[in-house]
Amino acid sequence: MVVLAKGELEQIALPAVQRAAPPLAAVPEVDLAMADRDGRAAAARAVARASEEHGFFKVTGHGVPAPLLARVEAAAAAFFALPQQEKDKAAGGPFGYASKRIGGNGDLGWVEYLLLGVTAAPAALPGGAPLSASPCCFRELLDEYVAAVRRMTCTVLELMAEGLGLDDDGVFARLVLDGDSDSMLRVNHYPPEPKEHGGARLTGFGEHTDPQLISVLRSNATAGLEISLRDGTWVSVPSDTESFFINVGDALQVLTNGRFRSVRHRVMVSSGSAPPRVSVIFFGGPPPRERLAPLPGLVDREGGRRRYRDFTWTEYKTSAYQTKLADDRLGYFETTPTAA
Repeated sequence: MVVLAKGELEQIALPAVQRAAPPLAAVPEVDLAMADRDGRAAAARAVARASEEHGFFKVTGHGVPAPLLARVEAAAAAFFALPQQEKDKAAGGPFGYASKRIGGNGDLGWVEYLLLGVTAAPAALPGGAPLSASPCCFRELLDEYVAAVRRMTCTVLELMAEGLGLDDDGVFARLVLDGDSDSMLRVNHYPPEPKEHGGARLTGFGEHTDPQLISVLRSNATAGLEISLRDGTWVSVPSDTESFFINVGDALQVLTNGRFRSVRHRVMVSSGSAPPRVSVIFFGGPPPRERLAPLPGLVDREGGRRRYRDFTWTEYKTSAYQTKLADDRLGYFETTPTAA
């Protein structure tokens, strides 16, 4: 166990992991630029295959401007470099700044973060914090980032639907585009490990699946993300500052009747001279009242067997947020093997 002395971050005991880093992952890659040319069908097949086999892949040719990515990364680094009392001004309520405590059920991680709602019009953070750690307002910059990433996310969701052979290629994307879409943006910063730690790897963010439809992640050049393969083997994801990484979420696993896999992942903080890891994740969620259930066309392909019962996104989020990170959140919503 490691105890962080009072100072930059609050004093909390954190778990250390005494094991070597896992092998590197062979991450599937999809060029979204193909979707604008004659290769759209191939791109759709590649997206669907990666979603089935891994629940995880990276996309290139995404069209999000490199200067925008650089500005967001610089502004995030500047915010987290602020004195602790300045960051604490953005704390409070369900959104805003927090550190170490992940959720309300005792999960801890070597991380500080900003969590922002992105569905409503831009608003001040708790306490009126302006997030002005960069020449332009950080919040306004993140709004610009979200707009660009949401467009790209919808392209990915459309390719997923096409890859599944669904008649309506907007069946997933419309949920993220809905005016009531429950989407979020998370900016994570994994501080340097303390000198007293002794070199063992720290848990930055414990293993979990994401509840939403889809997660779209970009990070700086520091690695740390790890994913679990279908056989339970953990592999390390190489850093790639030019690509976006796509996670299938629990809600999409339900809609596809389990055909797409919600990937279990975690972030580890290793010793070394690399700069702190900073990641920005867009979580595309459905509207609160949206009923989630396996799509009929996909159920028919399995002889009518539904793997999940109907429930609203609010029901699922309420249930999921009462669990520990590593819990099987979907188990409560599964049908019996003989259910139709």
